[in-house]
Amino acid sequence: MELSSYDLKNFFKTVAAMVEEEKDYLCELDRKLGDGDHGVTMSIGWQAVDDILDTDLKEEEDCGKISMKVGKTFLSAVGSSVGPLYATGLMRGAKSGKKKTVMDEKDLVEYWIAFARGIKERGQAEVGEKTMVDTLEPFANTLEEKYAQTNQFFESFEHAISDAEKGMKSTKDIISKRGRSSRLGDRSVGAQDPGATSAFMILSAFHKFAQNRSTQVS
Repeated sequence: MELSSYDLKNFFKTVAAMVEEEKDYLCELDRKLGDGDHGVTMSIGWQAVDDILDTDLKEEEDCGKISMKVGKTFLSAVGSSVGPLYATGLMRGAKSGKKKTVMDEKDLVEYWIAFARGIKERGQAEVGEKTMVDTLEPFANTLEEKYAQTNQFFESFEHAISDAEKGMKSTKDIISKRGRSSRLGDRSVGAQDPGATSAFMILSAFHKFAQNRSTQVS
């Protein structure tokens, strides 16, 4: 499995389209816990990314520069806390694609682990606090562990995605401890965290994109 700079740009366009489709659902989740604008915020960020993929990054072939620019663009477009979080993840991941026009399986594993852990470090959240870290931490840990054991990209990513989904769903049963939703206390139980949900959607979108890309090549 390899991903070229062209593929990486197409993946980011896929995310932008997916977020647009799920915007209302993400806002619906957020209305139960916060301002109800998570879907709109994500849409603003990813539409800005979509725009620069066709302009500033149209001729760019360095995977690291692509991800770095995507992160900076998202940050510039999004003023809320989610901006710095995703920007950090994308910019940390960029290091594994630096000066490469093609990323191999090891690069991609390193990319997504750095993405997830960069977000956790920037947000200083832990599992069990009802945030996107409940999705990202189990994902990164499982991906790292399984790939070290098997050296099989798709098998490892599938296990990681499964644990990410479990983490996302677990947020329904957690009392929110961070951000605006923490004011709800026990009333936050029963609502799935929108940030954990959008994070899972992005990881899942990559999983599907990579599977489709692999099928096309073979």
